[in-house]
Amino acid sequence: MHPEAAPFQFLDPGELRDGDIVLQLAATHPADPGRGWVPYYVFHILMADTRQRAGEIHLRIGNTEPIRLYGGHVAYGIRPPYRGRHFAGRALRLVMPLARRHGLAELWITCNPENLASRRTCEFAGAEFIEIVDLPPGVDMYREGERRKCRYRLDLRLF
Repeated sequence: MHPEAAPFQFLDPGELRDGDIVLQLAATHPADPGRGWVPYYVFHILMADTRQRAGEIHLRIGNTEPIRLYGGHVAYGIRPPYRGRHFAGRALRLVMPLARRHGLAELWITCNPENLASRRTCEFAGAEFIEIVDLPPGVDMYREGERRKCRYRLDLRLF
């Protein structure tokens, strides 16, 4: 008999901030195996001085094939007035220690090939471009009209 793996537990992320932004834990979502989803954190990206919300970042904890190939461990979005200041890349750097605490050695980040801002974010954070892959027809993103994804690998052991 194999001992059962311990159930997943969300960790206290501690204070996640740099000089201009603070990540505020907004929600945690358990895995949904029926949908192929892994557990994930949702953080609001706030301006440190005003606490205005500049965007959000999600950190997915798991190493499924769909995460590595299409979905990515990280999703982010920055509101238009706050773009151009590397807030997404800086938020990505801030969640890296939490990802390591969960045992992840690398983060896969995906984006649409035409999303140049997201591609720059990956590069700013230190991720390496690996390839562009075609989405299989069965995934949600394909049904939503997306066809291809850039894959970036961020080696957490280097940071």
